[in-house]
Amino acid sequence: MEEVYVSNHPLIQHKLGILRDVNTEPKRFREVVDEITVLLAYEATQDVTTRPITVTTPMGEAQAQEIAVKIGLVPILRSGIGMVRAMLDLLPSAQVWHIGLYRDHDTLQPVQYYNKLPAHSATEICVVLDPMLATGGSAVATISILKEWGAKQIKFMGLIAAPEGVKALRAAHPDVPIYLAALDSHLNEIGYIVPGLGDAGDRQFGTM
Repeated sequence: MEEVYVSNHPLIQHKLGILRDVNTEPKRFREVVDEITVLLAYEATQDVTTRPITVTTPMGEAQAQEIAVKIGLVPILRSGIGMVRAMLDLLPSAQVWHIGLYRDHDTLQPVQYYNKLPAHSATEICVVLDPMLATGGSAVATISILKEWGAKQIKFMGLIAAPEGVKALRAAHPDVPIYLAALDSHLNEIGYIVPGLGDAGDRQFGTM
């Protein structure tokens, strides 16, 4: 599917098995979320613009590259928080802005309760982080907020998606590439991804 990248890397597939396992405890779950996020980030940032620089090595001068764009990380609260630390390890100069949305359990529609975007956008790329792309409502709403705010380029990074969520996000924002570790079968009657891994927020923070 155009602009939808689902990794088939063996390391990611191995780690997904750990995440899916109902017996994986929160500490290990958080660690594996970090690990998969790092691996996905390499794919999601492969087209980031760099500029040449000169550095001094112990043996003399060398030509190198540095990232030439400002990057903002936008985790969708609360489960998106779990992907931030790994991204900051790779991109320590990135800014982090939080958008809080929860899914109404009756309508399955997103409800915004928090928005910590600054007054003006100074970044070239915003990366939206959310482990689960289920109905797609939260991702669609978050990206709409970012576009209204003035974001120039937006990418979505998630761990597991349902086809329904991918379809909704592509329909609403066809210009936003989607990076995933897995594309699962379908949503069940209460809007959970099958086979999925349950509620990513509950499993990260031990609130099941």
